[in-house]
Amino acid sequence: MSSNELSLFSYEILGLVGRNGAGAHDLRRMAREGRMLDWAGESQYYVEPKRLAKLGYLETRTEPGKTRERTVYTLTEKGLEALREYARTPLRFTPLKSETLLRLLIADLVGHETTRESLGTLRDDIAELSAQLDAVEARADSLPHRHGNLLLVTEFLRRLLDLHLELVEKVERRVVPEPGPLPSSSFGRSQSD
Repeated sequence: MSSNELSLFSYEILGLVGRNGAGAHDLRRMAREGRMLDWAGESQYYVEPKRLAKLGYLETRTEPGKTRERTVYTLTEKGLEALREYARTPLRFTPLKSETLLRLLIADLVGHETTRESLGTLRDDIAELSAQLDAVEARADSLPHRHGNLLLVTEFLRRLLDLHLELVEKVERRVVPEPGPLPSSSFGRSQSD
């Protein structure tokens, strides 16, 4: 197997297909319901399974759908072996892509009050995400082979949401004077200049 054939997203797709198989629409729905972990573009949930099937990691069958036949993907032995190999590799921390942290990075440039207000809007999103985690936990019983791990994941994600709320509260409590205008000559120069 070529190391260039499979990406982190490829392994995610193989894992979502899991034991029972899934259609591309199912994969997209699972990603949307687990929005905290959905980092690929919507079309990729349709494109990647096709690519993995062409490479022999997934096989396809058709089943009746609501309005027309649908393609269902299942793991092949090659796909299962790829997951086994991947599971044995050393794990590294995945780089974070965080709009929250980006807002803090630019606070001195755009104003602390603006940053404080924008971070406060995160509360509604966190409430929605918490409700999605409630739904995942409620469905965990229907997946006995994944039940324990799903609960570990939801516990971890809840703690991540709590960490974000804690950060929002700290930013809101912080009193930081608004910066004055930056001299135009300061743009493009490093701090050491």
